[in-house]
Amino acid sequence: QVQLVESGGDLVQAGGSLRLSCAASGGTFSTFTMGWFRQAPGKEREFVATISRTGARTYYADSVKGRFTISRDNAKNTVYLQMNSLKPEDTAGYYCAAEPLGRVGLSRWVEYRYRGQGTQVTVSS
Repeated sequence: QVQLVESGGDLVQAGGSLRLSCAASGGTFSTFTMGWFRQAPGKEREFVATISRTGARTYYADSVKGRFTISRDNAKNTVYLQMNSLKPEDTAGYYCAAEPLGRVGLSRWVEYRYRGQGTQVTVSS
């Protein structure tokens, strides 16, 4: 069974930066397509970013393009989300997800078999 544990969420001022981490255990991490999603109170969960198994290809939601960077370290079984120029509208619970042997560019929550419990990011204005 694959387990995903997110960390790095915090309260930060607008314009600041945070780096989220998601550590995976169980399974073969290098075979997982990984994704980040977020959900704000009263809103639906939305796609943030995804990265291919080797890390060669990444995709982003338009709302975070140019500000967020997804990366992975297969030796450490960890995927990261570097978030810069944070805005109050980035406030949400952030969740990572894994899909074994997933195709590149998965952007729907239901396409990922394994999901983490989330870490809270709050951006103050």
